[in-house]
Order: sequence, then structure tokens, then C-alpha cells
Amino acid sequence: MPPPPSTAPDSLLMAGGLATAFRSIPQDEAVAVLTRHFGVAGTLTRLDTEKDDTFLVNGARGRHIAKFSNPDEDPREISLQAELLDHVAKADPLLPVPRVVRTLGGDAFLSHEDGHGQVRLVRVLTYLEGTPLDRLEATGEEREKLGAILARLRLAMARFSHPHDTREIAWDVQHLPKLAFLVERMEDRDRRRQLERGLDRFITLQGRLAACRTQVLHNDFSRSNVVVDRGRPQFISGIIDFGDVVRTAIVIDLSTALLNQLSPVGSDGMFDAGRDLLRGYLGVADLTPDELRLLPHMIMARVVARALITTWRAEQFPDNATYILRNTHQSWSQLDHFLSRSIEEVSETFLSVRPRIQSAT
Repeated sequence: MPPPPSTAPDSLLMAGGLATAFRSIPQDEAVAVLTRHFGVAGTLTRLDTEKDDTFLVNGARGRHIAKFSNPDEDPREISLQAELLDHVAKADPLLPVPRVVRTLGGDAFLSHEDGHGQVRLVRVLTYLEGTPLDRLEATGEEREKLGAILARLRLAMARFSHPHDTREIAWDVQHLPKLAFLVERMEDRDRRRQLERGLDRFITLQGRLAACRTQVLHNDFSRSNVVVDRGRPQFISGIIDFGDVVRTAIVIDLSTALLNQLSPVGSDGMFDAGRDLLRGYLGVADLTPDELRLLPHMIMARVVARALITTWRAEQFPDNATYILRNTHQSWSQLDHFLSRSIEEVSETFLSVRPRIQSAT
């Protein structure tokens, strides 16, 4: 039996179905929906995901990704993602992002009431071949290419707007203080104190963050959301999972990518891999001096958000706890690293990074 729906008091945790339990759709039902409405049929493989049913479809028309949304997901969120992907495909056609596969009636997605009585929003995307980046150790040159393509994605999204792009979601750290109520749920007193200090530091920086540039951004450019192919000169073969797309600060979007490049705390060159990525990014798109100083603090903010959200969600959905907590264990030592240094010292982390004369695109 699935756990009961959460009664968390903050609406941020309800956005996109983060707090909603659901019953998975059977594969034979999913096949019938995809065949009838999209003309896409084949063998389905269920993929691990955070909040919905996602399948890899292998069929006569090639490989596709089919997503059956969490029953609590807002149709405006699916519309936002679909329209954004269409926009990026036109703004920079060579960017390797999924393409929206429309229904036989020409729609980007449809509503389906499944056999459990749940209303699911169904959509299909093209499949991007490659190896998830988190399964290999990238070289410095490859990390520069990663940074460059993130910058290209930012520029391709710069002129995009949608009525729902200012939605508030838990993974957008500009709203981090609204997650403070979750600190009380942390049973470990030392970790609770760590999180309180991290929140306090973020709050002191909110005024500076509010002055930073914003636009619609990917907001989840992690190594698990990038696929690569070393047989291709460009290295990156796909950018996936636009589920956290939102209008937020440019520096927040970049900080997520850098968090996923940190070496273990205490090792030499903890930020070296991140500096490679940033070097490639700056070869394509700029940062203001204050954005560069705020960048490591936004990494810290993402660490705090990750610890709070994943710990809470693992309690709500114990059957999926291993997946939810897969990156959380390292949060505590990372948070210690930031909090053991002054704001001024942390601000200097990336100030020496300069782009190469020619970007690694």
C-alpha cells in the first residue's frame, strides 16, 4: 500500500506532486494509451524516477520516453515544459534536448484516467542516446564542454516566457527560507544546527540575490540529467529532465551544475572540477562580478535544500528512499565546509576562473 498523502504545511512541497503518493500505472495499460493516442508502441521498461511513471519505449518507430505524470501535477507545468522544449529547438536547433512527440490529434500531452481512477497527464518525448554522465569520470576538457552547453542552453532560453514560469517549487533555492519548517523534523541535533546555520547565512545574502539577473532556466543540470557520448566531438549527446524549469536567478541555475561537480570534502582541489565547468560556461555566457561571488553560496543553499527535501521525502516514501537519498549523504560534510569559512572567504572560491580564448563547445 502506498503511504498516505502528506499534510506538510508548505505548498512548495506540493508543487509538481512531490508530496503526493500514487499507484503506478500497469505497463499493459500504458502500452494501450501510447499506441492509441500517440501511435507509439513497443516494449516498455520502467525507469526510476522521483514522482511519476516514466518508461523507455522500444518500438518500430525507434526509442521514446513516455511520462505519466503524478496525479497531483498541474497541467500548466506540463505545458510550460512542452512549450519550452519547442522554443529551445527553434532558438538553438543543435542543442541536444528532447523533442515533443505530439498525439495523433496534434496535442503536446493528453489527460488519461487510469485504471486506479487517477488522472494522469501523458506525454512522449524523443529519446537521446548516450551514457548518463554520473556513470563516468569526465576529463577537464569534457567538463568545459559541459559548462559551455549549459551556457548555450541559458542563452537559448533567455527570451522564453510562459504564464506559469514564475511558479514556486521546492528545488528553486530562492525560496529556501520557506523550507525552514522542515528543520524541526530533523532528529539529529547536530545536523539540525547545521541546517539552521546554513539558512541563517542564506538569509543574510537574500538582498544581493534579489538584485541578480533572472530568466527561465533548467534548474536541475545535474550529472544524472546529462547523457554523453565520447565518440562525438561535442561529448554531450543529451540534456534531459526539464521538470524543474522555472524563472529564477542565473546564478542559481549554474550553482546546481557546480554542486554536482564537487570532489569529496577534504580532498585536494575540491572545486577544481567545478572550475573546469565554469571556465567553459564563461567562454559562452557572462556572469556579473557579484553573481560570481554569490555562486558558491548558492551551492551551499542547494546543499541545504537537498538535505531538507530528500530527508523529508524519504520519510514520506520509504519504498523509494534509496533513490531519493542517493546524493544526500555527502551534504553534511559539504555544509560543514561552507560554514567553517567566512562569507568573504567562500565568496572568493571562483574569482580566479577565466574562460579560454576559444570556448569548448
